[in-house]
Formats: sequence, C-alpha cells, structure tokens
Amino acid sequence: MATYAIGDIQGCYDELKILLDIIKFQSEQDKLLICGDIINRGPKSLETLEFLYSIKKNCHITLGNHDLHFLAVAEGVKEISDSDTFQALLEDKNLDIYVSWIRELPFHHISNIKIEGKMKSYIMTHAGIPPHWTREELERYSLELTETLKGPGSIGLLENMYGNEPNHSTKCDSEIERLRLNINYFTRMRFCQNDGTLDLVSKGKANETPPQMKPWFDWNLKILEHPFHILFGHWAALEGKTGKSNISALDTGCVWGKKLTALRLEDNRIFSCNKIN
Repeated sequence: MATYAIGDIQGCYDELKILLDIIKFQSEQDKLLICGDIINRGPKSLETLEFLYSIKKNCHITLGNHDLHFLAVAEGVKEISDSDTFQALLEDKNLDIYVSWIRELPFHHISNIKIEGKMKSYIMTHAGIPPHWTREELERYSLELTETLKGPGSIGLLENMYGNEPNHSTKCDSEIERLRLNINYFTRMRFCQNDGTLDLVSKGKANETPPQMKPWFDWNLKILEHPFHILFGHWAALEGKTGKSNISALDTGCVWGKKLTALRLEDNRIFSCNKIN
C-alpha cells in the first residue's frame, strides 16, 4: 500500500492516467491525496471528474479555487467565462451528482501515515496555510466553510466569494467578507505578510516578492508548532520547489504545458508525466 499526493490536475485526464500507470496505482489498496483544482482550463474536465468519482473511496481531495468556480457556474450564480473548459460537465446527465460531491469536499485534509515504524502527519490544502493560523483555527475555519457550502447559505457564499478584498481580518466589515478572506487563504494565497495580510495580485516566482511580502511558507508558521508535513498546490510558478523539507509544492504546471506530479509519501519519491496535449 502506498499514498501519493498529486497537484493540480485541472482536467488533464490523459496525463493523470499516464501518471497513475507510472506509479502503478492500485485502486484496491493505494491512496491518493489531491490538493484541489481537479477541473477547468484543461481539455477533459468531465472525464477527470468521472474517473475521480469512480475511485472516490481511494481519494482525499481538498477544494481549489477552480472547483469552487465550477460550483458557482453550475448553481447559476456566475456566468461561464471564455477560459472555462467544463461545458461538457455542465451538460452531463450526472451533473447534480458531481455538484453534490464537490460541495462536500473539505478545505483541508490530515493524514497520519506509518513510515518506518513511526507515524508521520501530513496536512493538505489547495493554496497553503497562512502563517498566523494555529491548527485549531485552521480546522475551525475549514469546517465553517464546508458547513456553509453544504447548507442554506451556499448560494450566498458562492455569489460573494470573488474578490481580493478584504486582505486581512481587521478589514472585514461583514460575515461574508470574513468567509471570503478565509476562502482566499485556503484556495488563492501565494504572497502574504506575517500577520496574514494578503497580496492576491502577484503570481510570479517565489523570489519575485512584492514589498513587505514573502511566500506564505517562508514565514514562521504557527501550524508547524505541530509536526506536520504540509502539502499544497495552486502555485505553478514554484515548479514544485519551496526550499523546505517539510513543505511540498505539488502544482508543477501540467495545464500550462509542463508536468503533472505525484509525491509518494512513504519515501518522498517524485514521479512526473509531461504534458501531452
């Protein structure tokens, strides 16, 4: 049995299947941790979602910003854009099933894996974990968003989740603004200040740092008061590199013509498949 962490698939179904062949994935015993953005921008969102749904018992998936955007379009609160590639999914007979499934996916996942006789803890989100959040805060905010997305407040959340402001909790003037900020931490964050002040405009490499900002993982993270290994995606410009032995970047830019990558947690071995179409 092995556990593999995989970055942003974004509808790159053919590459996913090749990657699973490379790692000799066995659905009856192996596990996948997928850090979000499973659909959109790539050519085969429907096929990707169909496949992941078929092996959902073997997958732990956290929500990404593209997955949330799909929900907003599917629920009719956002217009589909020219860059979206999930039209076939919207027209599929099983749309309601897939919408219900995605709506219930969490914003974070924790796995405890025995490696060489010792337990090692992994925590995964789509974009990362802001430096000022404790474990208790992360779990509380994650559960709150999940319950809102599953409940009667879902449409309001999907309608109002877009935007770069507020960029800090002290600037939140309403409950929906606070929820938007937390969604941005979970699914869109790259650069921030030590107190969690976000810069959601800059999208470059880690060394292309805006003034007073750093990549979120270069701060002293409160979450690492616990012995976690952090797994995240979202930031293709990192090319899978953070410079941290206990923080792994999984998005290696497959949808942008680069690679889809899997990290085997038991031995930290990296497997990749080049973009093929």
